[in-house]
Amino acid sequence: MADRPRTALVVGGVATAAVALAARAVRRRRAALAGIPTELLAPMAWLPLPVGPAVVRVARRLPALPTPVRPGVDAERRTVAAVGDTPVDVIVYRPAGRATPSGALVWIHGGGLVIGDVEGYHETCSGLAADLGILVVSVDYRLAPEHPFPAAVDDCYAALRWVHETADELGVDRSRIAVGGDSAGGGLAASLAQVAHDGGEVPVCFQLLVYPMLDDRTVLRHDHDGRGVAVWTPSANRYGWTAYLGHPPTAGPERPYAAAARRDDLTGLPPAWIGVGERDLFHDEDVDYARRLREAGVACELHVVPGMYHAAERFRPRVPSMAEFTRRLAEALRAGLAERATPTADPRAGG
Repeated sequence: MADRPRTALVVGGVATAAVALAARAVRRRRAALAGIPTELLAPMAWLPLPVGPAVVRVARRLPALPTPVRPGVDAERRTVAAVGDTPVDVIVYRPAGRATPSGALVWIHGGGLVIGDVEGYHETCSGLAADLGILVVSVDYRLAPEHPFPAAVDDCYAALRWVHETADELGVDRSRIAVGGDSAGGGLAASLAQVAHDGGEVPVCFQLLVYPMLDDRTVLRHDHDGRGVAVWTPSANRYGWTAYLGHPPTAGPERPYAAAARRDDLTGLPPAWIGVGERDLFHDEDVDYARRLREAGVACELHVVPGMYHAAERFRPRVPSMAEFTRRLAEALRAGLAERATPTADPRAGG
């Protein structure tokens, strides 16, 4: 009985220390997030996901959390022929009343190359289809580390090739097919545009790059000037790129199309829109890629949002700056699909 007061003191001391440590962590976190507008601070900003092997394993076991499909849009899962041995699943979004042949978007979802799924982008893809009166094809590509480069790029190219080959069935104008995606999907879209350009068989008229993951060498930097503190962090970036490349990023040469920013000559690529937040870890690599596209003679609109962290528009869609971000990317895609890609020798191209 005599030990009870002492035990209570010990427990009380531990609890007090824990509270003090938690308060200190909150203060540090608040300081790290300084400069991000209060209305953008979703729970994911306060508690960034520590992406690594354990988190990825857990995420893979969880059931998909589909976002809603816009009323009036039909979403159909299809399987398309592979570039290699593995067929690729896609979801095709057709809005009611679409005038055909229409433009089309091949969309590639985000997730750092290691997580993410097509069901989580129902709302994004069906919304673009409905608002722009286009066909959207979302690619269920293979993820790292089980499927490292070039699996994802091969899957995306298979989907793009399928849209071209079945354009008549899909009601699509082959000269008005764009590629796009967010985060890792944006980086894959940029690589896909390069693959398509070099192959010369499936023209792409526009690339919609939403805070794209373009450059593995960002992992090698240690000074990010306060960027990458929310959602997608430097440690998550290191894991994503290492899983995808099959080795830790280095300053040495990398394989073609593994990281879009590694390409030296950007001449002849399709026009682009790049949108990124000022506090996004990918800010510098995205701004630099936009600059290099312009210097190569490629039309590129760059939209940088002050105070925006990675994927903030998905967590705070009703905040005016985020609604404007989403509006701008949709309008950029509308304008990009109004322009026809350069005709190729394919007799089916054009129209």
